[in-house]
Amino acid sequence: MGLVGTGAVRDGGAALPHGFWAAVRVWLEKPQVLNKRLCGAAVEAEGTVMLGEDREAASSVAAVRGGGSDEEPAVPTELGWLWREVQGQLPARDGRLPPPLTPWSGPGHGSELRAVLRTLLPRGRPVGSPPARELSVQDASNGTVTFLPLEENNEGKYQIKKCNIYQIQLKHIKDEEWSISIVAPFPEDWFEDGIAYPKLAWIGNKLLSKLVKWSVEQKSSEFKSTLSLISVAKYSQVYQDLKEKYRDMVKVWPEVTDPEKFVYEDVAIATYLLVLWEEERKEKGLTKKQSFVDLGCGNGLLVHILNNEGHPGRGIDVRRRKIWDMYGAGTHLEESTIVPGDTHLFPETDWLIGNHSDELTPWIPVIAARSSYSCCYFVLPCCFFDFHGKYSRRQSRKTQYREYLDFVAQVGAVCGFQVEEDCLRIPSTKRVSFVGKTRTYPPPDHALVDKQIAQYINTRQPRDRRVGVNYSDHSDGLCKEAASELPEKEAESAGTVWMPGFQPREKVEQVRNCASLPRDFVADVVLSVANLLLNAAPQNSSSGMLGRSTDSWNQGESLSLKEVAEHLTKETLKRLKNEYGGLQTLLKNNHQVFEVLNGRVHIRDWRKEKATRRAEPEVKRCPSAGALKTRLCWFFIHHPDGCSLPSESCPYAHGTEELRQSQIIKKKKHL
Repeated sequence: MGLVGTGAVRDGGAALPHGFWAAVRVWLEKPQVLNKRLCGAAVEAEGTVMLGEDREAASSVAAVRGGGSDEEPAVPTELGWLWREVQGQLPARDGRLPPPLTPWSGPGHGSELRAVLRTLLPRGRPVGSPPARELSVQDASNGTVTFLPLEENNEGKYQIKKCNIYQIQLKHIKDEEWSISIVAPFPEDWFEDGIAYPKLAWIGNKLLSKLVKWSVEQKSSEFKSTLSLISVAKYSQVYQDLKEKYRDMVKVWPEVTDPEKFVYEDVAIATYLLVLWEEERKEKGLTKKQSFVDLGCGNGLLVHILNNEGHPGRGIDVRRRKIWDMYGAGTHLEESTIVPGDTHLFPETDWLIGNHSDELTPWIPVIAARSSYSCCYFVLPCCFFDFHGKYSRRQSRKTQYREYLDFVAQVGAVCGFQVEEDCLRIPSTKRVSFVGKTRTYPPPDHALVDKQIAQYINTRQPRDRRVGVNYSDHSDGLCKEAASELPEKEAESAGTVWMPGFQPREKVEQVRNCASLPRDFVADVVLSVANLLLNAAPQNSSSGMLGRSTDSWNQGESLSLKEVAEHLTKETLKRLKNEYGGLQTLLKNNHQVFEVLNGRVHIRDWRKEKATRRAEPEVKRCPSAGALKTRLCWFFIHHPDGCSLPSESCPYAHGTEELRQSQIIKKKKHL
């Protein structure tokens, strides 16, 4: 009765009971990793409470975090007062838990309990729904955590939602055998809203299985918790507002990039900065909104949102984007090349932003430090660049991403910043950001720190390019000795450059995905690789059958990319090396002929493609009518057995007489 679920745990690594409490902490602070209808949880108050004989509870609030908004009722920070109210409302009265819940260590023992008040934050904004709050009570002595859902009455007092009480229990069976159970005293009355309170079956299955898994996992994340520097509740509120406000940008996105990814990613980054800056204004007693400069602003959407939300600032990028013309006069964007030096300092700016700023990423803390003592920075590293070019790995024990993040954090520390790391909630694998908003030195030590910065930059250069430095001013010494190595067109600003050989991005973006290679060259490579695969297979084909016999059509063998490359000429490989992805990209571009899976190259068998598409929903499997028979079938022309499909089933033309003009091209011209 009341048992929702139980799971066996085998602990061979001495992870329990500590691993159990770590798993409970994940569910308390980050329920969204499991319940996808939540965007997080805000811990409003946390502390220890005592259970005594007279039910009088003393409390010590260990942490209080603001998570409410002006529209929400005030959250009680006096945890002892809330605890006393809750004890008297328990169904068994006198602070005792109803069966089958394991009772807290009984009165008279003066046992110490840990209480956490949290608010569950839903994705979206349910209309008319009050915030869901819970008081969780952890009893380490008997291995239980009890969740007490709270409702606020008309008098502003909290009452327990008794139907949704549940408890997670850890029990030691023997030796390495443990069990984790979830029990609810009133399962027949359980209220399910589909958001904060899922079905009991979900709790007994999904939640329980994850708690079992997390409890014995020994690995610890090498990254910080998501949104650890700001209020999750405030972030959720602002994000929903901005997402609704700028969602139409997806429909009119003129760039070739994925609109949903870039729009919602920039909305999330803007939300983070707006909340971070609002909290900074409260800390410092400021009323004026912070100014900013986004270095390497790209599509400019982040600048557009921040400008619209009242923050004065501008974005600078080496190349103008088509979408810039859509923003209007209120969005300030500049097309300019940034070369780190004295001509690119921003003494009147509060914050510098580096959002996927590529070669400028390590320079942003330096520019902020040298712009003014009050200048702060936010950087979201993506591509790996050092001061002088591509970043070279120096350690093998870390992942390349973690090693590069540590380098960017080290740059900020060298520049005299108290560097804070956080993980953003964005649709990207590169989500770790750094914030530098306080200094580790007083203003009179600026010259010493500047000397330290110059020394550090010099040590990051290749040995054959290191120079002596005059540290009396960062515009002397290193900068002037670098002047002789700069192109003639930069001679006017030669005395201001901080790094010899710095290469900004080119103004005209080069297409290097094999799409601009000559057609004859591509056709020769495709034919060579196809013949290599076909000749590697046993010759049991029957030429002239046009592939109508499924047993005789030569599918060729599969070879690794390395094996294929070994059969190509040095001139061909050298040419492909200049393209992003090289040989693999070229083969994937020619998907009519090849299939590249797990590093191996196969001849594509369109009979299998057709069988796969039959199993898909009709909406997905129907190709665009305007794309059929617009290109010649490679197999019909080059394969010794012809095409594996009959003409009426093949999306490509079997001969020039079947070719038709693409309707897609016509539509584009019409638009």
